[in-house]
Amino acid sequence: MAAHEITFEPDDRYNAFLTTCKKAPHGDGKLGGIAVAVKDNISTRGIETTCGSKILKGYIPPYDAHVVELLKKSGAAIAGKTNMDEFGMGTTTENSAFGPTLNPCDTTRVPGGSSGGSAAAVAAGMVRMALGTDTGGSIRCPAAFCGIVGLKPTYGRVSRYGLIAYANSLEQIGPMAQNVSDVSLLMQVISGHDRRDTTSYTRPYTHTPSPDIKGIKIGVPQEYFGAGVDRNVAEVTKRAIFRLEELGATTVPCSIPSMEYALAAYYVTCTSEASSNLARFDGVRYGPAADTKKSWHDAYREVRESGFGTEVRRRIMLGTFALSSGYYGKYYAKAQVARENIKKDFSRIFSDVDVIAGPTMPTIAFKLGEKSDPLSMYLADILTVPANLAGIPAISLPCGKVEGMPVGLQIMGKPFEDERVIDVAYAYEQAVG
Repeated sequence: MAAHEITFEPDDRYNAFLTTCKKAPHGDGKLGGIAVAVKDNISTRGIETTCGSKILKGYIPPYDAHVVELLKKSGAAIAGKTNMDEFGMGTTTENSAFGPTLNPCDTTRVPGGSSGGSAAAVAAGMVRMALGTDTGGSIRCPAAFCGIVGLKPTYGRVSRYGLIAYANSLEQIGPMAQNVSDVSLLMQVISGHDRRDTTSYTRPYTHTPSPDIKGIKIGVPQEYFGAGVDRNVAEVTKRAIFRLEELGATTVPCSIPSMEYALAAYYVTCTSEASSNLARFDGVRYGPAADTKKSWHDAYREVRESGFGTEVRRRIMLGTFALSSGYYGKYYAKAQVARENIKKDFSRIFSDVDVIAGPTMPTIAFKLGEKSDPLSMYLADILTVPANLAGIPAISLPCGKVEGMPVGLQIMGKPFEDERVIDVAYAYEQAVG
Protein backbone atom coordinates (compact mmCIF):
# COMPACT_ATOMS: atom_id res chain seq x y z
CA MET A 1 0.00 0.00 0.00
CA ALA A 2 1.42 3.40 -0.97
CA ALA A 3 2.48 5.41 2.05
CA HIS A 4 2.76 8.87 0.47
CA GLU A 5 1.02 11.20 -1.96
CA ILE A 6 2.23 13.82 -4.39
CA THR A 7 0.14 16.72 -5.62
CA PHE A 8 0.05 16.83 -9.40
CA GLU A 9 -1.05 19.98 -11.21
CA PRO A 10 -0.53 19.62 -15.00
CA ASP A 11 -0.10 22.53 -17.38
CA ASP A 12 -3.38 22.37 -19.29
CA ARG A 13 -2.25 24.71 -22.12
CA TYR A 14 -1.33 21.70 -24.25
CA ASN A 15 -4.35 19.42 -23.62
CA ALA A 16 -1.89 16.63 -22.84
CA PHE A 17 -4.03 14.97 -20.14
CA LEU A 18 -7.59 13.68 -20.33
CA THR A 19 -7.70 12.68 -16.65
CA THR A 20 -5.37 13.75 -13.84
CA CYS A 21 -4.76 12.25 -10.41
CA LYS A 22 -4.30 15.39 -8.35
CA LYS A 23 -3.42 13.41 -5.23
CA ALA A 24 -1.29 10.60 -6.61
CA PRO A 25 -0.22 7.90 -4.13
CA HIS A 26 3.27 6.43 -4.41
CA GLY A 27 5.59 4.09 -2.56
CA ASP A 28 9.25 3.18 -2.41
CA GLY A 29 11.26 1.49 -5.12
CA LYS A 30 13.09 2.20 -8.39
CA LEU A 31 10.54 4.86 -9.32
CA GLY A 32 9.64 5.90 -5.78
CA GLY A 33 7.94 9.30 -5.82
CA ILE A 34 8.28 9.79 -9.59
CA ALA A 35 5.14 10.88 -11.42
CA VAL A 36 4.52 8.78 -14.54
CA ALA A 37 1.86 9.58 -17.14
CA VAL A 38 -0.05 6.70 -18.74
CA LYS A 39 -1.56 6.73 -22.23
CA ASP A 40 -5.34 6.51 -22.13
CA ASN A 41 -5.60 3.13 -23.86
CA ILE A 42 -3.80 1.38 -20.97
CA SER A 43 -6.21 0.15 -18.29
CA THR A 44 -6.01 1.80 -14.86
CA ARG A 45 -8.17 0.49 -12.03
CA GLY A 46 -10.50 3.21 -10.76
CA ILE A 47 -9.33 5.78 -13.33
CA GLU A 48 -11.35 6.56 -16.45
CA THR A 49 -9.86 5.04 -19.60
CA THR A 50 -11.35 6.30 -22.88
CA CYS A 51 -8.84 5.55 -25.68
CA GLY A 52 -9.56 9.14 -26.74
CA SER A 53 -13.03 8.01 -27.87
CA LYS A 54 -16.59 9.05 -27.04
CA ILE A 55 -17.61 5.40 -27.13
CA LEU A 56 -15.64 4.73 -23.91
CA LYS A 57 -16.45 8.00 -22.14
CA GLY A 58 -17.13 7.13 -18.50
CA TYR A 59 -15.53 3.66 -18.68
CA ILE A 60 -13.57 2.90 -15.49
CA PRO A 61 -11.62 -0.37 -15.65
CA PRO A 62 -11.94 -2.73 -12.66
CA TYR A 63 -8.29 -3.79 -13.01
CA ASP A 64 -4.81 -2.48 -13.81
CA ALA A 65 -2.82 -3.35 -16.91
CA HIS A 66 0.29 -5.42 -16.13
CA VAL A 67 2.55 -2.42 -16.76
CA VAL A 68 0.52 -0.28 -14.36
CA GLU A 69 0.80 -2.99 -11.68
CA LEU A 70 4.57 -2.89 -12.18
CA LEU A 71 4.66 0.91 -11.99
CA LYS A 72 2.84 0.83 -8.67
CA LYS A 73 5.13 -1.92 -7.30
CA SER A 74 8.12 0.22 -8.24
CA GLY A 75 6.75 3.14 -6.18
CA ALA A 76 5.69 5.36 -9.10
CA ALA A 77 2.81 7.81 -8.80
CA ILE A 78 0.26 7.62 -11.64
CA ALA A 79 -0.06 11.25 -12.70
CA GLY A 80 -3.03 10.68 -15.00
CA LYS A 81 -4.13 9.50 -18.44
CA THR A 82 -2.81 11.21 -21.54
CA ASN A 83 -4.57 12.32 -24.70
CA MET A 84 -4.24 10.25 -27.86
CA ASP A 85 -5.58 9.69 -31.34
CA GLU A 86 -8.80 7.72 -30.95
CA PHE A 87 -7.93 4.04 -30.38
CA GLY A 88 -4.37 4.84 -31.46
CA MET A 89 -5.39 5.62 -35.04
CA GLY A 90 -3.43 8.67 -36.11
CA THR A 91 -0.11 10.46 -36.37
CA THR A 92 -1.04 13.83 -34.86
CA THR A 93 -3.34 13.40 -31.81
CA GLU A 94 -5.84 15.50 -33.76
CA ASN A 95 -8.15 12.47 -33.98
CA SER A 96 -8.92 12.55 -30.25
CA ALA A 97 -12.62 12.98 -29.44
CA PHE A 98 -11.52 15.40 -26.71
CA GLY A 99 -9.59 17.89 -28.83
CA PRO A 100 -6.02 17.92 -30.15
CA THR A 101 -2.88 18.04 -28.05
CA LEU A 102 -0.51 20.92 -28.84
CA ASN A 103 3.24 20.57 -29.32
CA PRO A 104 5.13 22.30 -26.46
CA CYS A 105 7.93 23.19 -28.91
CA ASP A 106 5.46 25.18 -31.03
CA THR A 107 1.79 25.23 -30.13
CA THR A 108 0.77 25.82 -33.75
CA ARG A 109 2.10 22.35 -34.62
CA VAL A 110 1.03 18.79 -33.86
CA PRO A 111 2.88 16.77 -31.20
CA GLY A 112 2.73 13.59 -33.30
CA GLY A 113 0.64 10.58 -32.50
CA SER A 114 -0.91 8.54 -31.40
CA SER A 115 0.94 8.95 -28.06
CA GLY A 116 0.96 12.74 -28.43
CA GLY A 117 -0.33 13.46 -24.95
CA SER A 118 2.42 11.40 -23.33
CA ALA A 119 5.10 13.08 -25.46
CA ALA A 120 3.77 16.58 -24.75
CA ALA A 121 3.57 15.89 -21.00
CA VAL A 122 7.24 14.85 -20.96
CA ALA A 123 8.43 17.60 -23.33
CA ALA A 124 6.68 20.30 -21.28
CA GLY A 125 8.25 18.98 -18.07
CA MET A 126 4.93 18.01 -16.51
CA VAL A 127 6.23 14.49 -15.84
CA ARG A 128 9.67 12.89 -15.99
CA MET A 129 8.44 9.73 -17.72
CA ALA A 130 5.40 8.39 -19.55
CA LEU A 131 4.04 5.23 -21.10
CA GLY A 132 2.99 5.21 -24.73
CA THR A 133 2.01 2.52 -27.20
CA ASP A 134 3.47 1.94 -30.64
CA THR A 135 1.53 0.15 -33.40
CA GLY A 136 3.19 1.80 -36.40
CA GLY A 137 5.32 4.52 -34.84
CA SER A 138 3.03 5.94 -32.16
CA ILE A 139 5.83 6.29 -29.59
CA ARG A 140 8.64 7.25 -31.95
CA CYS A 141 6.69 9.78 -34.03
CA PRO A 142 5.67 12.03 -31.08
CA ALA A 143 9.10 11.53 -29.49
CA ALA A 144 10.68 12.91 -32.68
CA PHE A 145 8.18 15.76 -33.07
CA CYS A 146 8.43 16.85 -29.42
CA GLY A 147 12.19 16.39 -28.99
CA ILE A 148 12.18 13.60 -26.40
CA VAL A 149 13.26 9.93 -26.29
CA GLY A 150 10.85 7.06 -26.98
CA LEU A 151 11.44 3.31 -27.30
CA LYS A 152 9.33 0.71 -29.09
CA PRO A 153 10.58 -2.49 -27.43
CA THR A 154 10.89 -5.84 -29.16
CA TYR A 155 7.42 -7.31 -29.65
CA GLY A 156 6.64 -9.49 -26.63
CA ARG A 157 9.17 -7.96 -24.27
CA VAL A 158 6.51 -5.88 -22.48
CA SER A 159 3.15 -7.42 -21.59
CA ARG A 160 0.13 -6.10 -23.45
CA TYR A 161 -2.30 -7.35 -20.79
CA GLY A 162 -4.68 -4.48 -20.06
CA LEU A 163 -3.90 -2.63 -23.28
CA ILE A 164 -7.15 -1.95 -25.14
CA ALA A 165 -6.40 -3.63 -28.44
CA TYR A 166 -6.08 -1.90 -31.79
CA ALA A 167 -3.84 -4.28 -33.80
CA ASN A 168 -2.59 -7.13 -31.63
CA SER A 169 0.22 -8.40 -33.84
CA LEU A 170 1.84 -4.96 -34.14
CA GLU A 171 1.31 -2.95 -30.96
CA GLN A 172 3.71 -2.68 -28.03
CA ILE A 173 3.74 -0.63 -24.84
CA GLY A 174 6.94 1.34 -24.34
CA PRO A 175 8.72 4.07 -22.31
CA MET A 176 9.04 7.78 -23.10
CA ALA A 177 11.26 10.25 -21.23
CA GLN A 178 13.49 13.30 -21.62
CA ASN A 179 16.67 11.22 -21.79
CA VAL A 180 17.90 7.72 -22.61
CA SER A 181 18.77 6.85 -19.00
CA ASP A 182 15.18 7.41 -17.87
CA VAL A 183 13.83 5.41 -20.82
CA SER A 184 16.15 2.57 -19.76
CA LEU A 185 15.05 2.88 -16.13
CA LEU A 186 11.35 2.75 -17.05
CA MET A 187 12.04 -0.21 -19.34
CA GLN A 188 13.61 -2.06 -16.39
CA VAL A 189 10.34 -1.67 -14.51
CA ILE A 190 7.82 -2.61 -17.21
CA SER A 191 9.56 -5.51 -19.02
CA GLY A 192 9.36 -9.24 -18.27
CA HIS A 193 7.05 -12.21 -18.67
CA ASP A 194 3.34 -12.10 -17.90
CA ARG A 195 1.35 -15.35 -18.10
CA ARG A 196 -1.82 -13.41 -18.94
CA ASP A 197 -0.32 -12.32 -22.27
CA THR A 198 0.34 -15.28 -24.57
CA THR A 199 2.73 -13.17 -26.69
CA SER A 200 4.88 -12.31 -23.66
CA TYR A 201 8.48 -13.57 -23.47
CA THR A 202 10.64 -14.26 -20.43
CA ARG A 203 13.20 -11.62 -21.34
CA PRO A 204 13.44 -9.07 -18.52
CA TYR A 205 15.44 -5.91 -19.15
CA THR A 206 18.06 -5.23 -16.44
CA HIS A 207 20.51 -3.17 -18.49
CA THR A 208 22.44 -0.04 -17.51
CA PRO A 209 23.29 2.06 -20.59
CA SER A 210 26.92 2.18 -21.77
CA PRO A 211 28.42 4.87 -24.04
CA ASP A 212 31.03 2.51 -25.49
CA ILE A 213 30.06 1.70 -29.08
CA LYS A 214 33.53 1.08 -30.52
CA GLY A 215 33.31 -1.57 -33.22
CA ILE A 216 29.52 -1.36 -33.59
CA LYS A 217 28.38 -1.68 -37.19
CA ILE A 218 25.54 0.63 -38.22
CA GLY A 219 23.48 -0.09 -41.34
CA VAL A 220 22.28 3.01 -43.19
CA PRO A 221 19.43 2.09 -45.60
CA GLN A 222 19.22 4.17 -48.76
CA GLU A 223 15.41 4.04 -48.57
CA TYR A 224 15.48 6.09 -45.35
CA PHE A 225 16.99 9.04 -47.25
CA GLY A 226 15.02 8.76 -50.48
CA ALA A 227 11.83 10.20 -51.93
CA GLY A 228 9.51 11.85 -49.43
CA VAL A 229 12.19 12.55 -46.82
CA ASP A 230 12.79 16.26 -46.29
CA ARG A 231 16.30 17.20 -47.43
CA ASN A 232 17.07 19.18 -44.26
CA VAL A 233 15.83 16.35 -42.01
CA ALA A 234 18.04 13.93 -43.94
CA GLU A 235 21.10 16.18 -43.52
CA VAL A 236 20.60 16.58 -39.77
CA THR A 237 20.24 12.81 -39.42
CA LYS A 238 23.35 12.13 -41.53
CA ARG A 239 25.37 14.43 -39.26
CA ALA A 240 24.13 12.47 -36.24
CA ILE A 241 25.20 9.18 -37.85
CA PHE A 242 28.61 10.71 -38.65
CA ARG A 243 28.90 11.61 -34.94
CA LEU A 244 28.37 7.92 -34.13
CA GLU A 245 31.25 7.13 -36.50
CA GLU A 246 33.44 9.56 -34.57
CA LEU A 247 32.60 7.58 -31.42
CA GLY A 248 34.04 4.41 -32.94
CA ALA A 249 31.14 2.91 -34.88
CA THR A 250 31.36 1.86 -38.52
CA THR A 251 28.62 2.64 -41.05
CA VAL A 252 27.58 0.20 -43.77
CA PRO A 253 25.32 1.25 -46.68
CA CYS A 254 22.39 -1.14 -47.11
CA SER A 255 19.01 -1.49 -48.77
CA ILE A 256 15.54 -2.67 -47.71
CA PRO A 257 13.81 -3.44 -51.04
CA SER A 258 10.59 -4.54 -49.30
CA MET A 259 10.12 -0.98 -47.97
CA GLU A 260 8.17 -0.43 -51.17
CA TYR A 261 5.38 -2.59 -49.75
CA ALA A 262 5.73 -1.80 -46.05
CA LEU A 263 3.11 0.93 -45.78
CA ALA A 264 0.48 -1.02 -47.73
CA ALA A 265 1.19 -4.21 -45.75
CA TYR A 266 0.95 -2.28 -42.49
CA TYR A 267 -2.35 -0.56 -43.23
CA VAL A 268 -4.03 -3.71 -44.52
CA THR A 269 -2.87 -5.62 -41.43
CA CYS A 270 -3.71 -3.00 -38.81
CA THR A 271 -7.13 -2.11 -40.24
CA SER A 272 -8.06 -5.80 -40.50
CA GLU A 273 -7.13 -6.40 -36.87
CA ALA A 274 -8.90 -3.20 -35.83
CA SER A 275 -12.08 -4.32 -37.58
CA SER A 276 -12.06 -7.50 -35.51
CA ASN A 277 -11.01 -5.90 -32.21
CA LEU A 278 -13.45 -3.01 -32.31
CA ALA A 279 -16.47 -5.24 -33.05
CA ARG A 280 -16.95 -5.55 -29.28
CA PHE A 281 -18.01 -1.89 -29.01
CA ASP A 282 -21.62 -2.61 -29.89
CA GLY A 283 -23.68 -1.05 -27.11
CA VAL A 284 -24.12 -4.44 -25.41
CA ARG A 285 -20.65 -5.52 -24.30
CA TYR A 286 -18.98 -2.07 -24.42
CA GLY A 287 -20.00 1.45 -25.29
CA PRO A 288 -23.18 3.45 -24.57
CA ALA A 289 -26.21 1.23 -24.06
CA ALA A 290 -27.98 0.45 -27.32
CA ASP A 291 -31.67 1.28 -27.76
CA THR A 292 -33.17 -2.20 -27.37
CA LYS A 293 -36.52 -1.05 -28.75
CA LYS A 294 -34.94 -0.72 -32.18
CA SER A 295 -33.80 -3.51 -34.46
CA TRP A 296 -30.36 -4.93 -33.71
CA HIS A 297 -29.02 -3.50 -36.96
CA ASP A 298 -30.28 0.04 -36.30
CA ALA A 299 -29.22 0.05 -32.64
CA TYR A 300 -25.73 -1.25 -33.48
CA ARG A 301 -25.28 1.30 -36.27
CA GLU A 302 -26.40 4.22 -34.09
CA VAL A 303 -24.03 3.32 -31.24
CA ARG A 304 -21.02 3.02 -33.52
CA GLU A 305 -21.90 6.01 -35.69
CA SER A 306 -22.19 8.33 -32.69
CA GLY A 307 -19.38 6.75 -30.65
CA PHE A 308 -16.60 6.39 -33.21
CA GLY A 309 -14.84 9.26 -34.96
CA THR A 310 -14.28 9.52 -38.72
CA GLU A 311 -10.81 7.95 -38.82
CA VAL A 312 -11.83 4.97 -36.68
CA ARG A 313 -14.88 4.32 -38.85
CA ARG A 314 -12.70 4.60 -41.96
CA ARG A 315 -10.22 2.02 -40.69
CA ILE A 316 -12.95 -0.38 -39.54
CA MET A 317 -14.50 -0.27 -43.00
CA LEU A 318 -11.14 -0.76 -44.73
CA GLY A 319 -10.34 -3.72 -42.49
CA THR A 320 -13.76 -5.30 -42.89
CA PHE A 321 -13.41 -5.05 -46.66
CA ALA A 322 -9.90 -6.57 -46.62
CA LEU A 323 -11.17 -9.54 -44.61
CA SER A 324 -14.38 -10.05 -46.57
CA SER A 325 -15.13 -13.07 -48.71
CA GLY A 326 -13.43 -12.83 -52.09
CA TYR A 327 -10.96 -10.15 -50.98
CA TYR A 328 -9.08 -11.84 -48.11
CA GLY A 329 -6.61 -13.47 -50.51
CA LYS A 330 -6.20 -10.30 -52.56
CA TYR A 331 -5.40 -8.06 -49.61
CA TYR A 332 -4.83 -9.58 -46.16
CA ALA A 333 -3.00 -12.71 -47.35
CA LYS A 334 -0.76 -10.66 -49.65
CA ALA A 335 -0.02 -8.23 -46.82
CA GLN A 336 1.26 -11.12 -44.71
CA VAL A 337 3.56 -12.23 -47.54
CA ALA A 338 4.93 -8.70 -47.77
CA ARG A 339 5.39 -8.67 -44.00
CA GLU A 340 7.47 -11.85 -44.17
CA ASN A 341 9.62 -10.29 -46.88
CA ILE A 342 10.24 -7.27 -44.65
CA LYS A 343 11.31 -9.58 -41.81
CA LYS A 344 13.65 -11.40 -44.20
CA ASP A 345 15.20 -8.13 -45.36
CA PHE A 346 15.90 -7.09 -41.77
CA SER A 347 17.35 -10.53 -40.97
CA ARG A 348 19.63 -10.28 -44.00
CA ILE A 349 20.87 -6.82 -43.05
CA PHE A 350 21.35 -7.78 -39.39
CA SER A 351 23.63 -10.61 -40.44
CA ASP A 352 26.13 -7.87 -41.40
CA VAL A 353 25.36 -5.02 -38.98
CA ASP A 354 24.42 -4.55 -35.32
CA VAL A 355 21.87 -1.74 -35.65
CA ILE A 356 20.20 0.30 -38.40
CA ALA A 357 19.98 4.10 -38.26
CA GLY A 358 18.03 6.77 -40.12
CA PRO A 359 15.45 9.53 -39.58
CA THR A 360 12.45 8.73 -37.40
CA MET A 361 10.04 10.86 -39.43
CA PRO A 362 10.36 12.19 -42.99
CA THR A 363 9.56 15.77 -41.91
CA ILE A 364 9.44 17.95 -38.83
CA ALA A 365 6.13 18.34 -36.98
CA PHE A 366 3.55 19.81 -39.31
CA LYS A 367 1.03 22.52 -38.58
CA LEU A 368 -2.28 21.70 -36.94
CA GLY A 369 -4.80 20.89 -39.67
CA GLU A 370 -2.11 20.71 -42.37
CA LYS A 371 -2.53 16.99 -43.15
CA SER A 372 -6.26 16.86 -43.78
CA ASP A 373 -6.40 13.98 -46.26
CA PRO A 374 -5.87 10.41 -44.99
CA LEU A 375 -3.29 9.40 -47.62
CA SER A 376 -0.79 12.16 -46.78
CA MET A 377 -1.21 11.30 -43.10
CA TYR A 378 -0.57 7.59 -43.73
CA LEU A 379 2.55 8.41 -45.79
CA ALA A 380 4.06 10.11 -42.74
CA ASP A 381 4.47 6.64 -41.16
CA ILE A 382 6.71 5.26 -43.90
CA LEU A 383 9.92 5.20 -41.79
CA THR A 384 8.41 3.79 -38.58
CA VAL A 385 6.06 0.97 -39.67
CA PRO A 386 8.81 -1.45 -40.83
CA ALA A 387 10.01 -1.99 -37.24
CA ASN A 388 6.48 -2.95 -36.14
CA LEU A 389 6.01 -5.34 -39.05
CA ALA A 390 9.32 -7.02 -38.17
CA GLY A 391 8.74 -6.91 -34.38
CA ILE A 392 12.18 -5.38 -33.74
CA PRO A 393 13.19 -2.75 -31.14
CA ALA A 394 13.47 0.87 -32.29
CA ILE A 395 14.23 4.09 -30.45
CA SER A 396 13.89 7.75 -31.40
CA LEU A 397 16.02 10.46 -29.81
CA PRO A 398 16.55 14.12 -30.71
CA CYS A 399 19.55 14.80 -32.97
CA GLY A 400 19.13 18.42 -34.04
CA LYS A 401 16.60 20.92 -35.36
CA VAL A 402 15.16 22.17 -38.62
CA GLU A 403 13.30 25.50 -38.58
CA GLY A 404 13.59 25.43 -34.80
CA MET A 405 11.75 22.09 -34.53
CA PRO A 406 13.25 18.81 -33.29
CA VAL A 407 14.45 16.04 -35.62
CA GLY A 408 14.49 12.44 -34.43
CA LEU A 409 17.26 9.90 -35.02
CA GLN A 410 15.84 6.37 -35.21
CA ILE A 411 17.97 3.39 -34.22
CA MET A 412 16.62 -0.12 -34.88
CA GLY A 413 18.09 -3.37 -33.58
CA LYS A 414 17.86 -7.14 -33.76
CA PRO A 415 14.96 -8.82 -31.91
CA PHE A 416 15.57 -8.79 -28.13
CA GLU A 417 18.66 -6.61 -28.49
CA ASP A 418 16.93 -3.58 -27.01
CA GLU A 419 20.04 -3.13 -24.84
CA ARG A 420 22.27 -2.47 -27.84
CA VAL A 421 19.76 0.00 -29.29
CA ILE A 422 19.74 1.80 -25.93
CA ASP A 423 23.57 1.87 -25.82
CA VAL A 424 23.91 3.46 -29.26
CA ALA A 425 21.29 6.07 -28.36
CA TYR A 426 22.99 6.72 -25.02
CA ALA A 427 26.43 7.08 -26.65
CA TYR A 428 25.08 9.72 -29.02
CA GLU A 429 23.22 11.55 -26.25
CA GLN A 430 26.29 11.65 -24.01
CA ALA A 431 28.51 12.84 -26.85
CA VAL A 432 26.29 15.78 -27.80
CA GLY A 433 25.20 16.63 -24.26
